Amino acid sequence: MNKITIAIDGFSSTGKSTLAKQLAKKLEYVYVDTGAMYRAVTLYAMENGFVEDGQIDKDGLIKDLDSIVLKFVFNPHLGFAEMYLNDENVERKIRTLDVSKNVSQVAEIKEVRTRLVALQQDMGKDKGVVMDGRDIGTVVFPEAELKIFMTASPEKRAVRRYKELLDRGEDITYADILENVQKRDYIDSHRETSPLTKAEGAIEFDNSDMGLVQQFERIYEHVLRVIEKNQ
Repeated sequence: MNKITIAIDGFSSTGKSTLAKQLAKKLEYVYVDTGAMYRAVTLYAMENGFVEDGQIDKDGLIKDLDSIVLKFVFNPHLGFAEMYLNDENVERKIRTLDVSKNVSQVAEIKEVRTRLVALQQDMGKDKGVVMDGRDIGTVVFPEAELKIFMTASPEKRAVRRYKELLDRGEDITYADILENVQKRDYIDSHRETSPLTKAEGAIEFDNSDMGLVQQFERIYEHVLRVIEKNQ
């Protein structure tokens, strides 16, 4: 059976990663969380003095990009790959609100995007990949056989993120999460390089009032039709 490339884009906390993991597992495809890559670069910037009071030292970070080594390492206990930054498992560190507050500013840096897009294209060059992010269907794989654009109301997404961080023991408030979601939406949609936008031919999917099971079943039907069409 011929394999395809599945590109999933959308706003923060729309469940892109959850859906992508489900599809990759069902199809036995490779899953690539591009958001984790940008979060890892952001963590590096924070830990190496390139972030101060919410401001990014872009020139300093750009000069240090060659010192950043990213890779995914499969965790058989979890059933998916985790993000490693310079040989350190940073999967938990990159999911904090502090990283979320800075990641959109780091992700809008042209040199950062150019470097990570090249890595992502290499990861998916043989197809059989499910990749989620902000510019997968528009920049990384504009020729992907299936493109999905996920959205939901900011309030619904903030609730999801709030519950997720509470479960991890984070000391946060819903108001802070909602503000962060709205700020990231604006930055992601208005940045000069690879702004978040619905790719041509993408299926728009609003899951504001949809459970995970129903969401997966509906998208999986689309996947099967596209796979059959490409045989």
